[in-house]
Amino acid sequence: MNQLIFVETSIPTFYFETRPGAAMQARREWTREWWDLAKWQDELVSSLWVIRELEDTPEPKRTDCLTLLEDIRLLQSAPEIDSLVDQYIENKIMPADADGDARHLAVATFWKCDILASWNCKHIANANKTDHIRQVNARLGFDTPKLITPYELLGVEP
Repeated sequence: MNQLIFVETSIPTFYFETRPGAAMQARREWTREWWDLAKWQDELVSSLWVIRELEDTPEPKRTDCLTLLEDIRLLQSAPEIDSLVDQYIENKIMPADADGDARHLAVATFWKCDILASWNCKHIANANKTDHIRQVNARLGFDTPKLITPYELLGVEP
């Protein structure tokens, strides 16, 4: 299939999830299963902002997460990304933290990623926000990547 998939911070975080509970452990297993498939059939990319967020993660998880992304190409910054971030915040698509969720979406959008993979179901992989994101991106001349979780990427039947 070979799709360009942007890996947001929650992906490596859940890959190494240690919190107890069925939901947390299920996300970890789905993330690992998806990662093992995707790294062979798709191009996984990320950004320096994801790396910066992961650098704030406590050890030993920080090292594990950063190591997971070592061979992943990091998409570069561009002035247009800053403009997209501003638009997402101004249009109340994303929270006002310019280096957080808005930046992840802007990088994936600007670099024409097919998919933005995320477990952030509040701000990114949120079906209730998708239409609004698409409208703003269309007005700005951009296509919107699919905003989905590793579970959805696995194509597992419920």
